[in-house]
Amino acid sequence: MIRIPPKGYIIAATLLAALGLSGCATMNRGECQTVDWRTVGYEDGVSGQSSGRIAQHRKACAKHGVAPDLDAYQSGREQGLREYCTADNGFRLGERGASLPAFCPDDRQMAFESAYRDGFHLYQLRASLNQAVNSLEAARREQHDIEHQLVGLSDLIVAKDTETAARAQALLDVKHLA
Repeated sequence: MIRIPPKGYIIAATLLAALGLSGCATMNRGECQTVDWRTVGYEDGVSGQSSGRIAQHRKACAKHGVAPDLDAYQSGREQGLREYCTADNGFRLGERGASLPAFCPDDRQMAFESAYRDGFHLYQLRASLNQAVNSLEAARREQHDIEHQLVGLSDLIVAKDTETAARAQALLDVKHLA
């Protein structure tokens, strides 16, 4: 028997597929023909895009016969990077465990990297804390399981109808669990 998904699922799947395909190109024909390359560079810089991002724009716009204005793009990207490469942003990136970008302007690089290292150190400390908490929780679960087993073995030991061999094994198991 073949099940046909409800109409809503088909529409949602179609929209997701369209969105996925539209993500392949950085710009469409209209954008390529009317774009302010300085603004595109700024947006790429302020969002921390690498210098390779212009190649994606170039490829997308080449399909429409448009070449990027590299000088305007680079100028805008430099301005955007100056906003991206702040100590605050470096700390936030490190705190999230993101990779350290290597494209900040020279006069911003040192402060950015220093703040990134501080944030990354915090990220590592939190990861260590989470690991310790998880280990503690696992130990607590194990302790709870052992206590549960000990109660069961104790009941077996004191039960009137428990055979001597079973009682002796239960006592050995209690000793082992303790």
